[in-house]
Amino acid sequence: MKRNRVRSVPRVEAGGESLISSAGGALLLQTAVVSGLAGGLSRGLAPWRADRAVHDPGKTVLDLAVAIALGGDCLSDLALVRAQPELFGPVASDPTVSRLIEALAADPETTETAIAAIRAARAQARQRVWSRVDPWAGQDCPVLDLDATLIDAHSEKEAAAPTFKRGFGFHPILAFADHGPAGTGEPLAALLRPGSANANNAADQIAVLDAALAQLPEPVRDRVLVRADSAGGVKDFLAHVHELGLEYSVGIGARQPVLDALAVLPRQAWRAALDADGCPRAGAQVAELTRWLPASFTGWPPGMRVIARREEPHVGAQLRVTDIDGWRITVFATNTRTGRLADLEVRHRLRARAEDRVRTLKDTGATNLPLQAFAKNQIWLELAQLAAELLVWTQLLAWPAHPARRWEPKRLRLRLLTVAARVITTSRRRILRLNSRWPWADLITGGHQRLAALT
Repeated sequence: MKRNRVRSVPRVEAGGESLISSAGGALLLQTAVVSGLAGGLSRGLAPWRADRAVHDPGKTVLDLAVAIALGGDCLSDLALVRAQPELFGPVASDPTVSRLIEALAADPETTETAIAAIRAARAQARQRVWSRVDPWAGQDCPVLDLDATLIDAHSEKEAAAPTFKRGFGFHPILAFADHGPAGTGEPLAALLRPGSANANNAADQIAVLDAALAQLPEPVRDRVLVRADSAGGVKDFLAHVHELGLEYSVGIGARQPVLDALAVLPRQAWRAALDADGCPRAGAQVAELTRWLPASFTGWPPGMRVIARREEPHVGAQLRVTDIDGWRITVFATNTRTGRLADLEVRHRLRARAEDRVRTLKDTGATNLPLQAFAKNQIWLELAQLAAELLVWTQLLAWPAHPARRWEPKRLRLRLLTVAARVITTSRRRILRLNSRWPWADLITGGHQRLAALT
């Protein structure tokens, strides 16, 4: 009987072979060209290019974003891109990159100008990408989700402070475009704040919302649905959304007026709740409280509806003080006038997808803010958003109808981005040749062909 022999481990050595270990990065570069992002960054950051400088600041920022998209989490990880000049071209050295970040964050006014230039390039690229593939296909209206998160700091960084979860770091507010069940979503705006900042600060929420709307193409801005958790249930913030003429769906805390309305709500007012797929949800009901709210519930924008949902808590769940008769109660507000209560409640509950967007942004450079100065970390957060957008735009343009459009960064890197290839030059053309046995080789080459057709 023939026995399988254990293959010995091959000897490892470094050589001069023309090999690329991040061949999937070519997809990101093609996306940067198709979207116009590469040119937009070069034009926007041109004021920071010194006389006789070798490296373009716009390309350096793009190289940093590509490095972050490939899994980098600090400036020195740009070495991953620098080591592959056959694919990424000349890349600035670490001292040059440090000097650029220093220049972009020289003072508050310079930092604001630099961030505005990067955001302008992002907005122009987003409009171009969305003009080629509609990310909102199948949705009633574009959805913009606001959410705050905590980013830990493991050293004494500028403006880092204790958080409400007894940690130490930062508490940024983020805004995302939700592409719905057919896709993922992309970051639109971020406001970096100390860890001690409140989640329900109306001024900060308004600033993030306005910055997010500025990222959207003009025809989209006036038909957006703004979603947020209970941190968004603030009078001044909802008044601003109302003045903009937008719809909203935000959580509301169980304040005493809400509890009073629940106490007098007729039993027959409750209706069956639905699952996300539209099927009845066992043990869950919804009802509108607007008619039963007391006169003390004032100061909110006109046309606001308050809707409650009650559900039997799962086994082991601890009830809160505001839960009534063993029911877990959640309340949200909306100014949408049409639609069944159950559908409006499902729409609001899908706000939980924002948690997925936060997780993917943290997986793309935002888990840790690696720099000491607050202004430099503001720049870094913009780079992380840029990297996340490169990934999402590549998915949207290269695989609009494939499940790969919904893959999160970890899976994208494992299967498509960090794949090895050999650089071959023939007939004055350079070719990246993948291993034909790679399980996703056809997906990579197909994505390249689709992006090339859009160039």
